[in-house]
Amino acid sequence: MSTHPPIEDRLRAALDARARLISAHDLSPSRPPTGPAWGTRRIRRVVSAVAAAAVVAAAIAFLLLSGSPGRPRPAPPARDPGVTHETSPVPSPAESTARPTPQPR
Repeated sequence: MSTHPPIEDRLRAALDARARLISAHDLSPSRPPTGPAWGTRRIRRVVSAVAAAAVVAAAIAFLLLSGSPGRPRPAPPARDPGVTHETSPVPSPAESTARPTPQPR
């Protein structure tokens, strides 16, 4: 007679019977799976990674081409609104080399 409780004896007998059903052939390494090399999950991950990289590249390009917002553009020099600057027309080089026209007396 065993010294173990009846439940443990039954559990041991069930585990022993189950272990006898397994042979050396069942323990041999299985063949690698065959089928499509790319699954839909893998394709989605690759497409998502490429799309994310494209968005990041576009954002970087936009920031580089638009200039940084931290650096303001210089303002034109200030002018006094009350002072008007009259400029005399500067003759063109063709006018300065031409002969003056005689004026009637």
